[in-house]
Amino acid sequence: QVQLVESGGGLVQAGGSLRLSCVASGRTFNGYGRGWFRQAPGKEREFVAAINWNGRITNYADSVKGRFTISRDNAKDTVYLQMNNLKTEDTDVYYCAAATYLTTQPHDYDYWGQGTQVTVSS
Repeated sequence: QVQLVESGGGLVQAGGSLRLSCVASGRTFNGYGRGWFRQAPGKEREFVAAINWNGRITNYADSVKGRFTISRDNAKDTVYLQMNNLKTEDTDVYYCAAATYLTTQPHDYDYWGQGTQVTVSS
C-alpha cells in the first residue's frame, strides 16, 4: 500500500518551532516533487511549500517565506518542513503530497498523507 505519513505536529506557543516529517512507504517518491499544504475546517487547501526532486528548487507561500524551510532526504525518502516563529494563524492541519513535478497546485498532486495537526497558541 502506497502511503505518505506525516508526523511532528502538536501544540506550540506563538514564536516557537516545529518540524514536520513526511515518510513514504510502499514505493519511492525520490523522483517526485513534494509539497506541503494546510487546511482549516471549511476552507480550501492552501499551498505552503514545495521542493523539486533533487532538493535544489523550492517554492514558498508568501505567508511563510523566511519562517518555514522545506527540505528532503532522498536516502530516507522523507521530506521535512521546519517551521520557525510560528504564529496563531499557522494553526491548521498540515498535509504532505507528491507530484510528478514541482507545482504549487493541489490538483496536480497524486498522493497525499493523512495530515497532522499544528496548533499555535497565543
